Amino acid sequence: MKLQLTIDGKTYEAEVEVLEEDPAPRPRGYLPPHAPPSTLRSLHVPPEPAAAPADGPVDEAHVCRSPMAGVVARIKARPGQVLARDDLIMVLEAMKMETNVTASVAGTVRTIKVAEGDGVRVNQVLVEFEH
Repeated sequence: MKLQLTIDGKTYEAEVEVLEEDPAPRPRGYLPPHAPPSTLRSLHVPPEPAAAPADGPVDEAHVCRSPMAGVVARIKARPGQVLARDDLIMVLEAMKMETNVTASVAGTVRTIKVAEGDGVRVNQVLVEFEH
């Protein structure tokens, strides 16, 4: 059986194999209520704004920022802990995938600005290191 789909004004033809007969034939062009429309439009989604510093200017050499939007799944570091470069600080979760956040510099953790379960934005400050 051949099907015709129109996506973004372009018509595509697909050949499909019917594995079993439909017990109740439907009128031509019938779509069940839960089926998606056959015409799709791409949407422009603006990027998320970067997190604004809450306490004025931040020394970028002494902070760790979120690489993505997500939820804090686990925090592995604690204030006062000495970390080497690339040590695990926390794990973020987005779309059921986990991403490790590691220290970009060696240093002592001054403050952790988030808690487990918090939602974070791209570029949000997660951790501050002592100077």
